This record gives sequence, C-alpha cells and structure tokens, in this order.
Amino acid sequence: MRTSIVRKLFLLTTGLCLSVIASIFIGQTVFFEQYYVHQKVETVKEALQSYRQNELTHDGASQDEVRKEQEFYQKTNAWFARLDDRGQLKYTDDFQMEVRLEDSDIIPALSGKSLVVPLYTVMDVEDVSSDNPFLDTYVKAGQQIAMEGIMFDNHWFAQRIGRSVSNLREEDQLENQQLVKKEYEVVPRFKSGTEYHERYPSVLFRGTITQVRKPQGADVSRYMNRLFLERVKAFQADLLYGDVVEQTSTITDYQENNIDYKIFVERVTDQSGKPAYLFAMTSLQPVNEAAEIMRSYYGYIIAGTLLLVLLASFYYSRRIAAPLLLMDDMTQKMAKLDFSEKIPIKTEDEIGSLSRNINRLSDMLHAHIVRLEQDIEKEKRLEQTRKEFIAGVSHELKTPLSIMESCLYILKDKADSPKRDYYFAAMEDEVQKMNLLVTDMLELAKYESGTYRMQMDSFRIDVLLEKSCVKLAPDLAGKQLQLHHRLVPVEVIANQHRIEQVIVNFLTNAIRYTPEQEDIVISTVEGEDTVKICIENKGVQIPAEQLEKIWDRFYRVEHSRNRSTGGTGLGLAISKQILELHGADYGAMNTDEGVLFYFELKKTKV
Repeated sequence: MRTSIVRKLFLLTTGLCLSVIASIFIGQTVFFEQYYVHQKVETVKEALQSYRQNELTHDGASQDEVRKEQEFYQKTNAWFARLDDRGQLKYTDDFQMEVRLEDSDIIPALSGKSLVVPLYTVMDVEDVSSDNPFLDTYVKAGQQIAMEGIMFDNHWFAQRIGRSVSNLREEDQLENQQLVKKEYEVVPRFKSGTEYHERYPSVLFRGTITQVRKPQGADVSRYMNRLFLERVKAFQADLLYGDVVEQTSTITDYQENNIDYKIFVERVTDQSGKPAYLFAMTSLQPVNEAAEIMRSYYGYIIAGTLLLVLLASFYYSRRIAAPLLLMDDMTQKMAKLDFSEKIPIKTEDEIGSLSRNINRLSDMLHAHIVRLEQDIEKEKRLEQTRKEFIAGVSHELKTPLSIMESCLYILKDKADSPKRDYYFAAMEDEVQKMNLLVTDMLELAKYESGTYRMQMDSFRIDVLLEKSCVKLAPDLAGKQLQLHHRLVPVEVIANQHRIEQVIVNFLTNAIRYTPEQEDIVISTVEGEDTVKICIENKGVQIPAEQLEKIWDRFYRVEHSRNRSTGGTGLGLAISKQILELHGADYGAMNTDEGVLFYFELKKTKV
C-alpha cells in the first residue's frame, strides 16, 4: 500500500516536535530544580571568592560594610554578613548598648566595668525602629537592667535582658513580664541540655545603661532579616561550643516553614591574623514556586504547543513535499512520453537542483525521442521509397523489356526479315530509355536519401534561364513554339548546376505538353529578399485534384499527359527534391490559358 510522503513528513515532524517538547518538560520537571540549585550555589561561591580576594584585604567603616552586603545581595540574591572570630557580626557599633555593670561576686573581674552588648543578639530591629513605649521606657540611658549570658574564654555573651527591680528576686526578674518579650530570646541562642549547662553555666548581671545606639536609614536593612540573624546566632553558638568543624568552606542545607535554604560559611583570616567568617544564606523558594507554577501551567502549554506543532508540521510537510509531488507527477507524465510540463524552480537547494536536473532530463529525452521518431519516420520513408522504387522500376522496365523481348523473338524466328533494321532501332531506343530511367532513378534516390548536401554559389538567374532556352531551341523549333521572356537581372544564392536541371525539367515538361504553335512564357518577379521564376505553357490544364500528385515519381496525368509523349516520369520528382534541398518554395497552378510552374530563390545580399 502506497503511503503519501506528506503523511510521512507530517508524522515525522510532529513526532520530532513532540519529542522536543517532552524533553523540555522532563528536563524542567526533573533536572531544572537541580540545575537551578547548582547555578545558585556556584553564583554564591563565586561571589564569596570575589569578596575574599577583593574586599578582605582592608577593613572599612560600618557604612562600607552595609554597602558591600547590599551589593552582594543584589548580585546573588543571597544574604551576606562578615563575622569576627567569635561569630558575631562585624561592625555593629550602630546597633548596640553600653552597660556599666554593678558589683558581682560571681565574676569579680567584671565588677564596675562597662560592657558592650550587640542589640541584635537580644532583640529585633523592627521593635527598636518602631514606636514601642516599652523599649523607649526601659532600653535607654540611665535605665537599670538585668542581663543573662554565658562565659566563653573570659568573654561574656548576652542571651537575654530584662528590667532590673531591686525588690524582686533575680529569678523572678528573668522569668516574669519584666523581661523583654519572649520572642527576643534566641531559640536556640545557645545550646540546651545538662552537658552544656554544666560546662558553660549562665551568668546573671545587673547594670545601668550608659549609651544606646540605634541604626538609622539604610543601615536598618542589615538587621531586618530575622531568619538570617537567627542562623548567624546558631552558627555563633556552634562556634563557641566547639561544634564547628574547622574547614575552609562549608555548605549546609536548612529548611524553615517548608522552604529550603543554602547556608555558606567561608573561614578566612583578616589583616590582624585572626580567623574570620564569611556567612551567606540564600533561599531556594523561587525555584520551588516556579516549578510548581510550571507544573500547573503545563496543561495550557502542551495544548497550545500541540496545536502549533500540528499546524506547523502540516504546513512544512506540505511545503517540503510540494516539489516532490510535482516531480512525481512530471515523471509519471514522462513515463507516458508527455514532456510538455516543467517543474518550477523556486529554490537553490538540493530540491531545486533535482528539479533542474529532471527538467534537463525531460528536455534530453524529448529531443532524443523526437530525433528517434524522425529517424524512424525517415526509415519508413526510405523503406516506402525502396518499395515504390522497386515497384516503379518494375513497372517502367516491364514495357521496354517486353518490346525488346518481342523484337528478339521476331529476329530469332525471322532472321532475314526485311524489318530487321527496324527491330534493332526499336531495341536501341528502348535501351536508351532504360538507361535514362536508371540514371534518373539513381539521381532521385540520392536526393531522397537525406545525405546529399547542396553546395551553394552566386550567379545570375536571368543568364541561366537564357542559357537553358538556347539548349532547348531545337525542341521549341520542332513544335513551332513561341518563347517569350520577361527577365530581371538578379543574382541568387543556389547550386547553379541543380537549378539549371530544374529549369530544363520545367521547360522540357512545358515543351512536351504544349500544343504546336502555342506560347511559352518565362518571367522573373523580384521581391525584397527573393526572386520568383515562372514558366507558363499554353495548352491543356491539369485537373485540380491532381496538381499535388504531379510531383510524385512515375505519376502521369491521364489522356494527353501519358508515357507515349516521352519522359521517364521522374523529372518533376527530381525537381521537387532539388528545390526542397534549397529550402525554396515551389508549386504548379492552372492559369486561364494553361499551367504555370514556379519556384523562388534567395537573392544575393549586397
């Protein structure tokens, strides 16, 4: 069963497009999330490396640090902070308070000393920046507060703060409503559990706030991300408790409220030779949201894309197959020997080249077939000529041979007959006729073979006509015919010897069939490029239905134009072949008084 190429191309194109869509769908659903995470991680790592090389070589002011953190976020969409060797944010002098401690029996070395407490470790910047009467009342210079923290290597780290009231027990001061709100606690700010409490017990201080600094303007943004600060505090706790592995670079996963995060920590060395840390955190929520939206949107995408694919596949399959269908149609016609149509060539690609080659093949086949048909037709004509030649020869030779046979029979029977000379003369006359007939037949066969080529030259046609008339003067005089000339001196291009043969044949034919004492008129009519030669004889006309047949070999008109008047019956046939080899127009027509034979020759160009 034959399958249409349009269908094949349509199915192939549709399958290919659907495969591409399926690959994109699978790639986005399976690999896109991993690719996004990988690219995100690489982007943050490159940014950290760049910061490490370009920014860590010098220490700047707090405002410069805020600017660098903002630039890092704009570049990578990740939060970034630089930590000191204890895990605290570097440059927190815009968000801190100074507290002068009271005398303490727990750690006498700190009694009466001033202690700087970074406020981001015990409260949120949103509460400080907002109109909070509680903070405005109790977190201000001159206010007595209670602070709880943990000692690490002779360094005290605040964990939570509250208002100090002298008539309350210390336990109540830290557990009742005098504390800053519960959400100010770091959870987990420091480690919990018996082991950690025994190793690092909590220490309670009371003191008086001497100075409070709050961030202003763009500096507030550094402390706005509560989740990021909680991760910084958690890292600080791990660092202080010794749970941080000493590695140059670490990347950890973290999840909060079903949102995934990546945390990057780079351990570096600052100008003073102390260890420092580059801490970055990025959210993977955009890729999750994008993947979820894409999954819900894929139904519309697939429906629209499938429709587009079907339309595009049908269009391109028809467009590509159109020239192939034309080629198929044309080759089918070529198989039926119909070469009338050609394939239009609209492109210069392989299809255009193939179309051009098929057109060329069609032309070549058509030319060869036409030539072959001409050869076959020519061969048929030659075969027909041979048959007619044999038939004509047989017919024409039958009469002289019969006469000669009769004469020989009589001479043999009556050798001393008084008509002996008569019979010999009759046989001689028949032999001459046979010789003339054979000569004419051979000459006609030469012209009809198609291999003879005329050699052209230039000559005066009027001179040639007069010369031919001189040759035939005895015949004209024998029948007392009057010859009239109306000749124009013109040079023509032709084979002079063969044209003379035609003129002699026409004049001989006119003399033979013109009654005695009648007229023969020879004239030339000059045209723009040709000259027309006319030979008209007075006498019996030729029937109209036989005018075309007189050019056939051995054809003779009935009655007066028969073999008894002489001739072989090949003169006009030979003239016809000579004139056709010249490409000349010729013909015969009845006039009011007789018959006119004519032919045209090309004039010599001056």
